[in-house]
Order: sequence, then C-alpha cells, then structure tokens
Amino acid sequence: MARDFTFKTYTLLLSTLRNLDYEFQTLEDFLLKPKKKVIILRHDSDIWPLNDLKMASIENRFGIKSTYYFRIPWTFNIEIIKKIKDLGHEIGYHYEDLAEAKGNFKKAIVTFKRNLDKLKAIYPVQTVAMHGRPLSKWDSRRLWEKYKLEDFGLIGEPYLSINYNEVIYITDTGSRWDGYKVSIRDSVNSPYQVDARSTFDLINYFKEMNPSKPVLINAHAARWNDNLFLWWYRFFLQHAKNITKKYYKKLIHKNHSIT
Repeated sequence: MARDFTFKTYTLLLSTLRNLDYEFQTLEDFLLKPKKKVIILRHDSDIWPLNDLKMASIENRFGIKSTYYFRIPWTFNIEIIKKIKDLGHEIGYHYEDLAEAKGNFKKAIVTFKRNLDKLKAIYPVQTVAMHGRPLSKWDSRRLWEKYKLEDFGLIGEPYLSINYNEVIYITDTGSRWDGYKVSIRDSVNSPYQVDARSTFDLINYFKEMNPSKPVLINAHAARWNDNLFLWWYRFFLQHAKNITKKYYKKLIHKNHSIT
C-alpha cells in the first residue's frame, strides 16, 4: 500500500470528497451560513508553514476554501500567510496564551490580543482555535471562562462554537484519523466516532457512509510530506509522541479517579 500522510494521499482524499458532491466551507462561512452536506476544512499550523502553503495550493486547485490557524511566533511567516490568504482561504489565530502564561489570565489575554492584532493586520480574523499543548496543565480555552470572543471581534472557536451532536469531527492528531485514542485535547464530546486509522480507511468511510451531516476535518499540514526522509522522521517522532500521550492520558485518568 502507498505511504499515508503524503500530499498525494491528501489530493486523493479531496478528489474523493469532490466526487461525492460535498461542498466545502471555511469555519467562518459555516458559522455564518451553515450547510448540511458540507466539509468544514480546518488546518492548525503548528510548525513548517511551507507545508501549509503546499496544502493550501492543492485545495485551491480543487476550488476549495479552508481555514488556517497560525501559531505565534512558531508559524507566523507573513509572506506565507499572505499567499495562503490570496488563495482564498480563511486565516485565524492558533492560540496557546493561557498555557504560555502558566495560568495567568491577565497576562494571557494581553498576549492574546497582541498576537491577534498581528494577524488582523493581514486578514480580518473572525475565528480562533486553541493549540493543545498536551503536556501543559493549562487549557487555553479556559480564557473564555473570563472573557468573551465577541469582545475581540470574533464569531467563533471550533471547540466551543459548534454543536458536535450535529457535526461529525475528524482529526489527524497522532498521524491517524482515530487520533482521539491518543489525543489529550484535540477531541470533542460527540456521539459520532469514526474508526478510520489511515487516510485510505477514511476515504472508504466516506464512500460507504457518505454522511449527510456536516463534517469538520482537522488536518495538520506538518503531518503530511512527500519527502521520504522527512516522512520517516515524522513517522518515528509521532510514534514516540503517541506512546507518551497514551500513558499520560492513563496517568491523568488515574489521578482523576483518585481525587
């Protein structure tokens, strides 16, 4: 079988979804005017922003618009972000300010606004998405327990602003589409569970099930690579991370059970 998590495989996934007559929406468009049989395509830019540009270019060839969330300073490359914007994609902020501030809400909201403004100078940002930081005890989504998205001109956050009883969530966390098994924070409360390990499994899922409900797909461009050396590097690195996260989840569950 062909290598998974290459841009060739990603192109095959998009082609399949197009052939099944799915429409595509950015998160911003879905929140403003949701459609039923639609793919909400989201990308968290954690590292290697050139990969995001590659992915954005592939989508553009299919006439697809998606949403790209950038970390600051990790993937804040103004030239690349502008190119992705010019391809018609939505730009947002991949925030982790509460984790960076080690739980200091006042400090975190200051850096959140400062970083958001940097992206707003490039694109009229409407949505933001939390970066998990799985080894931090601070979940940056907790910012919105004290502050409001609308106070910053925002209309939504994918973990908080979508009813996942009505939307299927699929993420490639852990370089596997059943990544909820190892994910610490990239998960949602939902009755829908897609047990597709590989992208080829995911393609078969769509062909067989052809769900009519909206589907939010979170694909991290840094996990996709055609370069053989980098592909193997990511493969072994991700395998080690998945083992670490698996035992970390067990430890968290054990501690919660004790308390």
